[in-house]
Amino acid sequence: MNTLVPRPMTSTAADTTRPTTGQTVPVIRYLSLDWIEALTAEVAASAEMQAAADGRQLGVTQVVIDGPEGDVTYHLQVADRSAQFGAGPAQPEDVRFEQDWQTAVAVATGQLNAQEAFMAGRIRLTGDQQKLLDSQQVFRALDDIFTTVRARTEYR
Repeated sequence: MNTLVPRPMTSTAADTTRPTTGQTVPVIRYLSLDWIEALTAEVAASAEMQAAADGRQLGVTQVVIDGPEGDVTYHLQVADRSAQFGAGPAQPEDVRFEQDWQTAVAVATGQLNAQEAFMAGRIRLTGDQQKLLDSQQVFRALDDIFTTVRARTEYR
């Protein structure tokens, strides 16, 4: 399988105002390099994520196909109190998720439950499912990070 990373996006110079703080922040496009970099920074800065990573070894690759920028691959790498998010596949890769653009957007925006999408065959999972089950604390911390970034993400 040919693994592609997202192509650079042209900036739209759009801003949004956060309702809770009134702070104006740049809008980032879902699955763009800016979006991946925002998540990378949030994961690195999250004490909760680093604590959830304690004692765990996990490489998760996410592949989204047929999006506006083509296929996008990004990963979460967890190893002994360290968690890193970034472009490209996990090394080593324990688990891989694949889904199309519409499914990824629906899950990311809360319009579709990820478990329901998986059960319906819209998300394909390969690899060590037990590692996923053993790492639920990591995914709870990651969900909090996604929620933070979602506030400044556009999905088009």
